[in-house]
Amino acid sequence: MNVELVTKEDLDNFKEEIIREIRGNRYLKGKEGEPPREWLKSYEVRKLLGISAGTLQNLRLNGSLPYTKVGGLMYYKYGDIRKLMDGFDEH
Repeated sequence: MNVELVTKEDLDNFKEEIIREIRGNRYLKGKEGEPPREWLKSYEVRKLLGISAGTLQNLRLNGSLPYTKVGGLMYYKYGDIRKLMDGFDEH
């Protein structure tokens, strides 16, 4: 059996790679020449961040990502998503 060790540096590099990929996502950039929409639906946030519905729920419950509920739909401010992503950069 081959065993590979994963170092903290490997994990830091992986984190940086994921953040770069998310930032390159079209939802963050908007369409050509347009700013991104101010409010995103849950499925768009999950796709943008590459997370599951359960992870998004945990972000809501622990207060990491504020949301607004309209009817049965959850909406998230683009600026709040950026703040969350910027918080990942600081760690």
